[in-house]
Formats: sequence, C-alpha cells, structure tokens
Amino acid sequence: MSDDTTTHIRTCPLCEATCGLELSLGPDREVKVIRGDRDDVFSHGFVCPKGTTLHRLHTDPDRLRAPLVRRPSGDGRDELVEATWAEAFEAVSAGLGRVIDTYGRNAVAIYLGNPSAHGHAITIFGRPLIKALGSRNVFSASTVDQMPKHVSSGYMFGSGLAIPVPDLDRTDHLLMLGANPYESNGSLCTAPDFPGRLEAIRARGGKVVVVDPRRTKTAEMADEHVPIRPGTDALLLVAMANVLFAEGLVDPGDAGPHVSGVDDVRAAVAPFTPEAVAAVTGIGADEVRRLARELAAAPRAAVYGRIGTTTVEFGTVASWAVDVLNTLTGNLDRPGGAMWPSPAHLKARSAPGGRGYSTGRWRSRVGDHPEVQGELPVAALADQVNTPGEEQVRALLTVAGNPVLSTPHSARLDETLDRLEFMVCVDGYLNETTRHADVILPPPTQLERSHYDLAFYGLSVRNIANWSPPLYDAPGPSEPEILARLALIASGLGADADPQVIYDLTIDTLLGDATGKPDSPLAGRETSELRDLLVADDPADAALEVMLRSGQHGDRFGLVPDGLTLTKLMEHPHGVDLGPLVPQLPNLLSTASGTVELAPPTIIADLPRLEASIAREQPELLLVGRRHLRSNNSWMHNIEVLVKGKERCTLQVHPDDAARHGLSDGTEAEVCSRVGAVVASVEVTDSVAPGVVSLPHGWGHGVDGTRMEVAARHPGVNSNVLTDPEVIDPLSGNAALNAIPVTVTPAGPTAP
Repeated sequence: MSDDTTTHIRTCPLCEATCGLELSLGPDREVKVIRGDRDDVFSHGFVCPKGTTLHRLHTDPDRLRAPLVRRPSGDGRDELVEATWAEAFEAVSAGLGRVIDTYGRNAVAIYLGNPSAHGHAITIFGRPLIKALGSRNVFSASTVDQMPKHVSSGYMFGSGLAIPVPDLDRTDHLLMLGANPYESNGSLCTAPDFPGRLEAIRARGGKVVVVDPRRTKTAEMADEHVPIRPGTDALLLVAMANVLFAEGLVDPGDAGPHVSGVDDVRAAVAPFTPEAVAAVTGIGADEVRRLARELAAAPRAAVYGRIGTTTVEFGTVASWAVDVLNTLTGNLDRPGGAMWPSPAHLKARSAPGGRGYSTGRWRSRVGDHPEVQGELPVAALADQVNTPGEEQVRALLTVAGNPVLSTPHSARLDETLDRLEFMVCVDGYLNETTRHADVILPPPTQLERSHYDLAFYGLSVRNIANWSPPLYDAPGPSEPEILARLALIASGLGADADPQVIYDLTIDTLLGDATGKPDSPLAGRETSELRDLLVADDPADAALEVMLRSGQHGDRFGLVPDGLTLTKLMEHPHGVDLGPLVPQLPNLLSTASGTVELAPPTIIADLPRLEASIAREQPELLLVGRRHLRSNNSWMHNIEVLVKGKERCTLQVHPDDAARHGLSDGTEAEVCSRVGAVVASVEVTDSVAPGVVSLPHGWGHGVDGTRMEVAARHPGVNSNVLTDPEVIDPLSGNAALNAIPVTVTPAGPTAP
C-alpha cells in the first residue's frame, strides 16, 4: 500500500451477514478498493459482491442529495422539486398536521422497510417516531418476510425476539428448509461466510440436508437435496415429529426439565403420518421416516427454516415445528443444536418466567387482522387506504422501504398511493414508491453514518460486537435528527422544535431502565452521573453506549473494569469476540409458566386447518421466489456491477412444464394469478421441480416518475403483482409470497 493511501475498517450494512470490510482511500479520500477485512473477528476476510460496491452506492449519481417537495408546475400539474431541509420539514408539518387534526392519529400509517434493521439509528429512533404518531396503523417488511418466526418464538419462549439459531460451527447435522445461504448469506441467522461454515460441517464428517423446491446453489453443495412441493414444509415437519413419537425417538435431553406440553404435541401431530403427507409434499413416507431418524440419531443437530417456510399460509406452524423438532431431539439450547445468542446490548435475565406472549391488542379496521409485534399485516395496507369510513388511512410515512415492489398485489398498492392526501418518505432514491410522495427526505449514505448491528447480533451464531465510525461527514441531517424531527412534528411541536428533546428522552429512558430495577447491578445510581460518563457525541451512538455498558457483557459504568464499552469497540475496529453461544435455559424464558411451552394453544388450534389442506385440489403450477448473491434490496439494482451480465429476472420453468405449455428458452410467457399478470422471459431449467416456476423479487423498474437510470435499463418484472393479499398466515399476518397458484402461457410472437 502506498504512503498516500489510508484504510478505513467498517462492517458491511447490506445484508445480515455483518462481514468486515477494508476500504482503501486515495489522497483525495475517495474509496479506491473495498476488500474483506482479514482481521475481522467474525468474517475473517470473507466478502460477497455486494459489500465491494458500498462506495458506488455512496457516489451513485441518482442518489438524492437534497429533499424533494411536491410543488405546482407551470402546466397545471405538480412535480417533485429540490427544497431546503427547513422547507421540507415545514411541508411535512403542514401536511401531516392537517391529516392528524382533521381525521385523527389512526388516519396516518407508517411503513418501515428492512434496511431499518441494518444499523442502529433507525432501530433506536424509529421507536419514538412510532410512539409520537400514536397510530395503530404500523406496518413493516417483517410481514413479508419473518413474522411467523417471531410469533412461534413468542408463544414457545415468551418473547418474539427470542429466536434460536443453528449453532453452525459445532453441529454435525443441519436440516435446512426454504433457505439458500449461498445466495442470501443467511437470514434470521447471522453468519459471515455461511457457505464456508456449511462446508466445514461436511469437512468434519457431518451432513447438510436441504429441503427446497429448487435445486439452488446451496442444494447443489449439500450432501442431500430433498425437493418439496412449495408451501408444504409444515406438513413435512409435523410428520417428522409424528415419526419421533411413533418410534420412541423423543428425548429432549438437558432441556427436558424446562419443557412443558410434550404430550399435547404428541396428540396434535398424530394425524400427520408420513403416509398422510407424502402425496401433497411430494416426499415419500419412507423418506420422511429416514429424515426423522437421521435427525434424532445425529450427535448434534439443528433444524433451520427460512423464507420458504415463513412466506406461506402456514408460516407460523412451520416455524413452530422447526423448534419442536429441535426440542424433541434434544438439540434445543445445546452446543451444536439450536441456541440463543447473548447480544452485548441486552441485559441477561436472572430468572425464568414472565407475562408470556400475546397478539391482537388491537385489530385492523378493515379485514379484522390482529396486531402482531405492534404491527398489522402490510398485505392489508391498501384496504386501510381504499375503504371509506372512520379512521380511514389518509397519510403514509415510509422509512427505508419500497412497498410498491415488495408487498402483495403491488399494482393495487401502486394505484392506492395516489389516493393518499399526504405522503412522506425517508429514502435516498426516487423509486417506485417514493415517486408518489409529497416530501422525500434523503438520509445519509452508509459511509456517512456510524454502524452497529443491533438486530443481527441478536441472531448471530457467535457473540460478537463491532462498531464502525462514519467515513465522511453527512452534508444534511443525520438519521436520528430526521426521525427526531418527524417525531416532534407528529407530536404537534412543529418543524422548528429542538430534536435534542427526543435525544434526551431516549437516553433518559435507557438509563432509567438500567438503574430503576431492584435486581439491576446499576440500581440506585443517579442517571445524571451515568450520563456524564458517556463519551459518544452522536445521539444514536450515545444510546448504543448506554445499552452496551449496561448490557450483559458491559462494564456497568465502571463496576466491571474489563467489561465492554463503546470506547473499547472504538479501539478494536476489527471487532470484539465475546465467545461461542452458551446454554441459557431456563433464565431466558419469559413465558407465563417459565418453561418452553411446546404446545401453545393458538398454534395447536391451527393444526386442523393444516390437516384440511391435505385434501385440497392441488394447482398445476406454483410460483416461488428466488434470491441472487448480487441483489438484496431493489436499490441495489441501480449499481451497474451488481446487475450487469446475463438477465436474472427470468421465469424459471422445468423442461416438462415448458413442453406441456408450449414454452421454450428465451421466449416470453404470461404468468397469471388470481390478482394479476406479468410477462417474463422464460428460462427452461431442471433446477426447479416439475410443477414449480420461479421469479426473483425486487424487480419491476423503469416506471414513469422514477429516477434510477441503471435499474431502468434492467427493469425486469414485479413478481408481487401476482401475490394475493387475501392469502396470509392468519397467526402472524405474514404474506404468502411463495406457493402462489399461477397459469403460464406463451406470450408475444410465440402465442397462438
């Protein structure tokens, strides 16, 4: 490295893997090269193609550098034009205030996209914003992705955030369903170099089994690929539980004394014999039994289910059944099994038991959907806007999300947004969603803010802490300031109110929580004293510092001299390794009984619906999604190096189905569901099972009013035009983005 080159170390914020990056800067402080950080305590130099483009996202000419506000144009129409930040916040205050004053707080909805979890600022300051809005109409990407896992974990373990993850580095047998970490880098399981960790299982003599309707890259590299009919993972999993009971293979192991409801599960899964589910799953009865026996016989094993198991109508049952199998085979809370991380920002529980978990504190105005984790199903958002009546949604605030591409029946939502009286978006792009906005507030780029993975360290396969400073000063307000000002506006204090009010309230709340509980090591200490000990200047970092220092690995503000502090993370840019996952039962449990409640009544009551699905007439073709290593969110499609090459937004069709429907490679086909239709280029491949077709998510660019030049040259089609908003998992409200019944016919010049 030349003398005029400097290095910046940071954690990649573009997916859940939390890989370390090394950025080489020239004398002009522009990033010249990004490579994996070989000294990172977690990723050890691993990096995927997305991470190496972080500087390209920062310099993208289409990225918004100033707010946009909708103003009348000379031809009688209106358009989004650049404005000052003061003008933008005044416009938000006027528009949002008008809706709240006229119709009430429930007339405002908020949607948070998944980048909200890729860092700590929005995670921390999104909460006071939601509280200030005071609306029941809270939506997020969680109900198009992962909500079933939150619900099943909540009912079983007492908290929707108590999600066990596979202890990849010590397991001998991994059964993985609906996941493709060779492309996605993992989800609800934070593991840099997930592929390398899978290969290490095989290298030490273990076995990796992948259940998936597609022969993904992950399936190709596994010891065994088990094709399954989309949407039937829950049936396979409960049938495997049936086998464990029938063959006397149930042994909860060390977790046994802390588990209740085993006999109730035995009775509940009795109808789901391997023979009963074989035809509908496409997996033979003998194979179901073998899968169950091998899982039970493995010295250390884990079952892991992701997108394919949660984005279906039985997502919560499937998520529950994953951890039922982990528990019945003795693999819950033991090394090599399914374990809970000990994230540095959370306090350790000192005893089991609590209030337990519930949903339905309120219900949606239209559709009567229950609240889950403080949210309503985003599949129901359009109905809340379109249906007249009291508390009809008339204003929408989106934060880091593009629901027009990512949520069900996208074409309808696209039309619906034009009916809003006011819309404000916190987003760096003029995209398919924000083009409808009255105000767009662009946040700093990933290189203009500090970074800590609050959400993902709670899902990590090893206990890690890593903080990254910003590389550049942000020219506009920080994320905390944008969100704080929005919260003050929503509270009625106006655009000129001092955001320090929100910063102080957040810090005081965190310090009060740390000092106000009798069993806390910090009980009785003055919050003013602790506040004076903080070193962070940035509001998000100051809040994080409180959480770290009062957390389970923290220094307790001087009481534990070697404990973790933000200063220590600043001094260790490659991260701090806090050790492997450790058993946490029973103290982790916050269920009412203080046990793992293996048979939650709400989930058990849904099993007859699952049983009834066996007798349904099966559609000829089912649509599933797919991921690509160079894509995660739709804005990544505006970076040339991430979209160049062979077209990726294709309809994959098995050769037998192609022949049956008159399709050939490279031609176009019309794909129709109950709610919509798209025309896509056909890719004939035996990597999808017969009866299965596949489209990737996040595409559908190039519409009028957007400003994403590269994405417009690679538009693709929006698969969520086909997603049915009426088909959701009723326990979690999660959309069924997979296993969509479709018809496929030739389009264009090949059509009859």
